[in-house]
Amino acid sequence: MKKRLAMLALAGAMTMSMLSGCGSKIDDSAVVATVGDEEISVGLANFYARMTQAQYQAYYAGYMGDDMWSGEASEGKTYQESVKDSIMEDLENMVLSKMHMEEYDVTLTDEEENAIKKAAKEFDDANTGSDKEKVSGTQEIVEEFLTLTAIRQKVELAVKDSLDVQVTDEEAAQKSMQYVLFANTGVDEETGSATPLTDEELEQRKEDALKFAEEAKTAGELESLAEGYGVEVKTATFNVNNEASVPEEIVKAADALNEGEITEAVETENGYYIAKVTSLFDEEATKSEKESMIAEKEQEGYNKILEGWREETEISVKESVWKKVDFTDLTVSLKIDETDSYTDQLQTDDQAEAAEASE
Repeated sequence: MKKRLAMLALAGAMTMSMLSGCGSKIDDSAVVATVGDEEISVGLANFYARMTQAQYQAYYAGYMGDDMWSGEASEGKTYQESVKDSIMEDLENMVLSKMHMEEYDVTLTDEEENAIKKAAKEFDDANTGSDKEKVSGTQEIVEEFLTLTAIRQKVELAVKDSLDVQVTDEEAAQKSMQYVLFANTGVDEETGSATPLTDEELEQRKEDALKFAEEAKTAGELESLAEGYGVEVKTATFNVNNEASVPEEIVKAADALNEGEITEAVETENGYYIAKVTSLFDEEATKSEKESMIAEKEQEGYNKILEGWREETEISVKESVWKKVDFTDLTVSLKIDETDSYTDQLQTDDQAEAAEASE
């Protein structure tokens, strides 16, 4: 399954079809960074940077304006500097993954290598010579980029597999509740936006919440009362040690109860909550939480190993070369090809496997 996920991720990396822009060409062969004994060419870095630039411009330029790259992203750092730092770190991590791939028995299959070559060729055919020069989009560089991307993805999966992370049902156990909220704001009927309540209205909400809680305990449920009070019964899963979709105060109150019991009206910043505990062990929510916890622990473990690789490896960046990749002197647009023959082939393979299994 994880192998297939890596292959699909690789297919996703190959959906770019057209890059175009205007600007000056750089010397693709110049070395922009070294990772141990491995060199990163500025051509590779420029191609990755231009792809990233195009994506940012497509999503953010509309409301950040034409000077988005010179805007301040954090104290003392522009958006261009911040994004370029991230790109360079990612490239360094790709090379580190390549350097350690044998330790995790990672290789690219013939199918993956052929898919990379095909994607690079399609990119080469789809773009004009002048556009490719500006973004360093030669067939060789595109192929190198896709190869490093695939290796990094497969190494990450292999590292996570090697960690053998375990999470018990007890650690991930999730309870479930029904709840209603007597909000301390009103709703504008025309706009649907929240509106403040008067002191008298707030006092009435409190009285209604207290009364609802008493009647709910007598009835043993919330549904029959909700419509009469103008509130909606909603559901949530929770664990007192985890984040939940409802405030901490109502989680603590519900966590102290047995299944079927109903809380008092609990005051929060949003208003008054009343909850009924519907299960002390929600199997589906526990399974989902377990998967989430495993993924989080695996990511933490992978990040720790990756950081160890970085600490034991001499990494240097030639800022004078990297500076030549400037987002302000080149406008880049990215056209996505919605068709993906490699993904289609994977789907065909899946169908064939399913047919064999059914036989």
